[in-house]
Amino acid sequence: MEKRALITGFTGQDGSYLAELLLDKGYEVYGMVRRLSMENYDRVEHLLDRVELVDGDLLDEYSIIDALKIAAPHEVYNLAAQSFVPTSFTQPVLTAEYNGIGPLRFLEAIRRFSPETRFYQASTSEMYGHVREVPQTELTAFHPRSPYGAAKAYAYYITVNYRESYGLHASNGILFNHESPRRGIRFVTRKITDGAARIKLGLASELRLGNLEAKRDWGFAGDSAEAMWLMLQQDEPDDYVIAMGHEHSVRDFCEIAFSRLGLDYREYVVEDPAFWRPAEVNRLLGDSSKARERLGWVPKVTFEALVEMMVDADMERLSGSQG
Repeated sequence: MEKRALITGFTGQDGSYLAELLLDKGYEVYGMVRRLSMENYDRVEHLLDRVELVDGDLLDEYSIIDALKIAAPHEVYNLAAQSFVPTSFTQPVLTAEYNGIGPLRFLEAIRRFSPETRFYQASTSEMYGHVREVPQTELTAFHPRSPYGAAKAYAYYITVNYRESYGLHASNGILFNHESPRRGIRFVTRKITDGAARIKLGLASELRLGNLEAKRDWGFAGDSAEAMWLMLQQDEPDDYVIAMGHEHSVRDFCEIAFSRLGLDYREYVVEDPAFWRPAEVNRLLGDSSKARERLGWVPKVTFEALVEMMVDADMERLSGSQG
């Protein structure tokens, strides 16, 4: 029997990689999308003839119920969110609605109308925030340092609660930073690779960034998508850290990105306090032993290969726009 999956956040980075994966595995894929005045299907344009689009918004419980009835999915992957951490400081209430209450609306709809549907919640390493231990595991206490992280922590716990209270097959993927050429341009990794490419092509002379010493555990979004799918194939639902297990600073990312283009980042990168967060998260490093042992998950793209992939893609994009 052909499986059906419903992906929220379908048009985003993670949604696009997950949709590709599921289509390759023979799924019938439904992408839940918000109707906007200007549609942005850039990341998924190559998939639109293979995916069914359904209207829906995490702020509107009735649209969620309708999407469930239309797709009748075996699996739901909730990837939609207000995903930019700095924006969560300027729009904390909206962030709470999308990232915290939105997943609750979905879980309640599944409980009431489709209790056999398996549910994946996109959790995040930002929940750890002011970390209590290094590396972080599934048992590490949360101490979020942003409205984004706090809202995601609520969504994590409500997912656990619905699993334990109602027997839903609901799992959390605690994903550490995962990037790709499809990452939004406002995120620091794309800001670096895009900036390096612009400088190489003579389109810019400097790149202004925030805290260069902040450390993250960066992996490839395509590898993370495989982990999401593996979680919903298990007999029992559970929560899993998905991480590379290696930490690198923003400075490290700059060094590799600029070196790829034969440049010394120190000549172009300016550390600007204007880009610091009100409360910084200085160090995130994940221990994904549980996912590797129980799911058989193995990331395929190294940190260095990821950075170079992103730089190459931005160079190709910007070179094409000059032509």
